[in-house]
Amino acid sequence: MGKYSLLIGLFFSLPSFAAFQCGGYKMTLTDSEGLVRINGELVTSQKVRYLGAQGDESNTVWNMGLMPASDGNNYGFEFVKRDGKSFLNVQLLQNSMDAPVIIGSFPCKKVAG
Repeated sequence: MGKYSLLIGLFFSLPSFAAFQCGGYKMTLTDSEGLVRINGELVTSQKVRYLGAQGDESNTVWNMGLMPASDGNNYGFEFVKRDGKSFLNVQLLQNSMDAPVIIGSFPCKKVAG
């Protein structure tokens, strides 16, 4: 049942997502797949978590993965909408646990799709 409530919540939050510009990343929602595209590339995984009440699209966290991206690297994305503000955290995922962690955080603004 939890899977279905997540899908229903996702569909209710789709119209408000439209498109966001976060630094050098443009995030748009595809109509046919229900998945996010980041700079035109379809994410390979996506999970939506509500921070408040179920279906409260103004307080959500979207975890997405792009593996591999067109540049050959793997990326993890965390898009957070909270109290009318939104930001995107991006992490370069590397094979070695000893590699330095590379993370960027970008404020987001809504733009035309």
